[in-house]
Amino acid sequence: MRAFLIDGSGDTLERGVRDVDLSATSADDVRVRIDYSGVNYKDALVAAPLSRVRRAPRLVGGVDAAGVVTESHDPGFPVGQRVAVHGGDLGVGRDGGFAEFIDAPARWLSALPDTLSTRDAMIIGTAGIAAMASVLALEHHGLDEGDVLVTGATGGVGSLAVTLLAARGHAPVASTGSLDAREWLLERGARSVIGRDEIADRPDRVLASERWAGAVDCVGGATLHQILRSLRYGAAVAASGLVAGTDLVTTVYPFITRSVALLGVDVVEAPAATRDRVWAALGEAAATVDFNALVDREVPLEGLDDALEVVARGSSRGRILVDPSAR
Repeated sequence: MRAFLIDGSGDTLERGVRDVDLSATSADDVRVRIDYSGVNYKDALVAAPLSRVRRAPRLVGGVDAAGVVTESHDPGFPVGQRVAVHGGDLGVGRDGGFAEFIDAPARWLSALPDTLSTRDAMIIGTAGIAAMASVLALEHHGLDEGDVLVTGATGGVGSLAVTLLAARGHAPVASTGSLDAREWLLERGARSVIGRDEIADRPDRVLASERWAGAVDCVGGATLHQILRSLRYGAAVAASGLVAGTDLVTTVYPFITRSVALLGVDVVEAPAATRDRVWAALGEAAATVDFNALVDREVPLEGLDDALEVVARGSSRGRILVDPSAR
């Protein structure tokens, strides 16, 4: 089958479309014919020459995919079932979704709601799962009325978070370094668009003014610190990103004087119950959300090299889809 192979087994990294053999890692694996996959920031990290994320010297990239089951011994995923595949070490330690077919454990599969096509599922992708999981986490915490900040708003997680918050009746404020994307973000449902340096005021004080009823942070680092110091009393930030760095240098003041909360969001090892809850919510959102408007571009496997560079630079606007059947 045709696949986008990342090969770091030699002196230099090689990546490109190759013919590779498809062989299940386990007899219990479910085989899926891939209709679409998506390009995530994590994919760009895996494909980097000196990657600290890639766990195998040679593998097919792609941390998520969607398609139709073609071979299965699992009654929960019969042949013909439409599924999304994501999680575990897919595309990181074992062959992933940048291919025509994929073999994966059933625990990494999610049956798609009838309201979502396999293309919709990959417009959503891992980014959209993280976005919806973040929104649900904020709502479970008790998201109050008011502005909800979304950082990295033009990226995959951020743009979907803006869209989903608006669809669920909240008031997202999009923060981005790409202010030329203002109109696009307003069309996605943002109440307003601000720059990266407008998240918090009073830089000379430990705490900023109370501004945000909640936040979805896709950036991390110093940005997350600014969010914490500007959350309203009792508010929370759902964090899933590290584009700006993995270190968090902050103080305890937001936690002990404003009772704010930092909610970690993981979708890689999320249990089946969490996955099902998130996909059910995404299926409901399909009634009001035009997911197609979130597509930056669609590429064949041969276009992945350039697409990965675009995502690594943070230059995409929404999601990049991969159609493995396109030539």
